Amino acid sequence: MYYNRVLEQAIIKTSSTFPVVLVTGPRQVGKTTLLTRMAEKNRTIVSLDNPTIRALAKEDPGLFLQRYKPPVLIDEVQYAPELFIYIKIYVDAHKNNGDFWLTGSQAFHMMENITESLAGRVGIVRLNGLSNAEIHQTFHKEFVVDLDSLVERSKSSRAMDAGEIFQRIHKGSMPRLYENPEIDEEQYFESYIETYITRDMKELTKVTDELQFLNFVRAAAARTASNVNYTELADEAGISSPTAKQWLSLLVTSGLVLLIQPFSNNALHRIVKTPRMYFMDTGLCAYLTGWNSPEALERGAMNGSFFETWAVTEIYKSYTNMGKNPPLYFYRDSNNKEIDLLIYQNATLYPIEIKKETQPKNATKNFSVLKKFADSDNNQKASAGNGAVICLAPDVIPIDRMNYYVPAWII
Repeated sequence: MYYNRVLEQAIIKTSSTFPVVLVTGPRQVGKTTLLTRMAEKNRTIVSLDNPTIRALAKEDPGLFLQRYKPPVLIDEVQYAPELFIYIKIYVDAHKNNGDFWLTGSQAFHMMENITESLAGRVGIVRLNGLSNAEIHQTFHKEFVVDLDSLVERSKSSRAMDAGEIFQRIHKGSMPRLYENPEIDEEQYFESYIETYITRDMKELTKVTDELQFLNFVRAAAARTASNVNYTELADEAGISSPTAKQWLSLLVTSGLVLLIQPFSNNALHRIVKTPRMYFMDTGLCAYLTGWNSPEALERGAMNGSFFETWAVTEIYKSYTNMGKNPPLYFYRDSNNKEIDLLIYQNATLYPIEIKKETQPKNATKNFSVLKKFADSDNNQKASAGNGAVICLAPDVIPIDRMNYYVPAWII
């Protein structure tokens, strides 16, 4: 079964305004499948996974483009960065929007080459794993804390209880696991990690000790939904803090880990400035941390962290699926006052708390700290907007005039 992707509309729009479209994202989130299904009949499809074709692209890029003429879809383009300058020459000569569709997984090297060679000519869209809405094939716009919008989302979303949500969390968001339910999930993630470490990290970075790097990835997974602490990560993996910082950067740029930055302005000097990290795929995170069933995960010590990770990444995907940069932050100060997530739009901060409870008490108690942003004596003022408590509530329920309980299954 194929799952239609929300990102299709963003790709169509980008292709109509740029000569080159790059769809990037982690391995196996469906980039090639999506573009292949979207490709017109006259669009050539070629993959650089084929070593013979890859050799041609690297050794004679000009001849490659003569053989595979636009409109063309080039899969795994990161394997032949030599193509970029020739693509630039071609688009400057022909000026046709949508001539080149490119996919690439290993963004950390590729993005440097794209920026240098195709600046102003390439539209970049990011595909992540399936969102909960995509799995149910119910399509929403980006998540906003607005009562009318939340009610509309609840009408078109399928209700899920805590057990179903944790089944989703444990399985994760990789399309192949949903398209073929017969696949053994543990074997799938074992293979995924093997490919990621041996093929991506080893080929394209200076990671030489695979076991040490795997230990680091597991340490990072165990700290999902927590503030980054490079010293702890380094101690856990047996590496130096600078190496931990470099390796976490690799996880972020390859799309496995999401960093949410703290919101602050010049008037506030007591804000904690370290980012908060989340594993983008909760199924991979569960595999790395050893939770072998949804039931064990729901009962376990990390259930709150996984619930928060799932909620944050679902909100994040709701923006990237629309081709938008997610305006997401969090708040924490030196007094340990914390707000899990902030949506910052139009000079307004919308606070969000995430709790694995049906109707959590006092969940909005820290929302009042946002008043200091509105009172700031500088150019970075921000008013406080409506707030949401994402939880296991059965429906969108007002807490007070400004805040609402929001069922996790509608995000």
